[in-house]
Amino acid sequence: MDFDLTEEQRLLKESVDGLLADSYDFENRKKYAKEKGGWSKAVWSKLAEQGLLGLPFSEEDGGFGGGAVETMIVMEALGRALVLEPYLATVVIGGGFLRHGGSAAQKAAHVPGIVDGSKTLAFAQLEKNSRYDLADVATTAKKKGDGWIIDGEKFVVLNGETADTFIVTARTKGGQRDRNGIGVFLVPANAKGVSKKGYPTQDGLHAADVTFTGVEVGADAVLGDPGNGLPLVEQVVDDARIALCAEAVGAMDESLKTTVEYIKTRKQFGVPIGSFQVLQHRAADMFVALEQARSMAMFATMAADFDDAKERANAIAAAKVQIGKSGKFVGQQSIQLHGGIGMTMEAKIGHYFKRLTMIENTFGDTDYHLARVSDGPGLV
Repeated sequence: MDFDLTEEQRLLKESVDGLLADSYDFENRKKYAKEKGGWSKAVWSKLAEQGLLGLPFSEEDGGFGGGAVETMIVMEALGRALVLEPYLATVVIGGGFLRHGGSAAQKAAHVPGIVDGSKTLAFAQLEKNSRYDLADVATTAKKKGDGWIIDGEKFVVLNGETADTFIVTARTKGGQRDRNGIGVFLVPANAKGVSKKGYPTQDGLHAADVTFTGVEVGADAVLGDPGNGLPLVEQVVDDARIALCAEAVGAMDESLKTTVEYIKTRKQFGVPIGSFQVLQHRAADMFVALEQARSMAMFATMAADFDDAKERANAIAAAKVQIGKSGKFVGQQSIQLHGGIGMTMEAKIGHYFKRLTMIENTFGDTDYHLARVSDGPGLV
């Protein structure tokens, strides 16, 4: 199997790496984090100008027709630079719902704004005590004429503080954990009855708890089948897991690079600590963990095109397991080799470990996906 990038993909990699190298060092990141919502609108505009926000959308919808490999390239670069901007929430997840489940009218209404950078989205899915169960939905959507009334609460909605549109899972029928009866709705963030409480997360991103109280939306707000939206949710979340795997590889790659540079310059007993064989062995083990993660991230990227949903889910779960294990190991060793300075807010290495930890816990932690892999072809 050919793992080499095409010429177009290499140019994409050089383009996004160059953009972030020029505008996203650690000091600039601190400044961006202080802006409203915790990210830079100027950087977002640059991503739009480079065509990165339109990358996965078809040319018919105003995008560039990129696939999973192109998204992997971008996400790895974003992870390496520890980018705060809501690419995952808006382009991968929000865009994924539109690409896989949106009507022509819905795409026309939302995709151009995503592509030009004027609109961001947020996926409102997590509920109290639902953990990683995508079918655990207590928020309700009840019919009213041709439209719907949505009531419920969603928690830790990434980019929920500044998003223009929420993509909301809500139950249209059945019990709280039934796989059937889940609908997916496009809800304007400024709709009457929507309230939100924003806050920073441990990794420097921002999220919000969002309450929907008698929020009325029209029939055109429904993405796909309002009574059977879970397969769509699972497909998009799998896309998000693939993207997170790639982002984690970028973060691990930069963590290893930063750590190796540090032990080459940090002196103890008059010599660089990198000259100590035991620390060289640790760095070598970190490299092995990184490459294991990289290979599984590539496997997950290829799995995006699997026709069998269960086969795709199994492959992605396996990748998430390795990413979680490698991310924890690389992150912990990076902190250890930096010593006390690695625990401070001033050292960027700790921020990489925080992001890797959050990635490990997003859309299923290592234990959760290990259980899914052990369930084999019948996993849900």
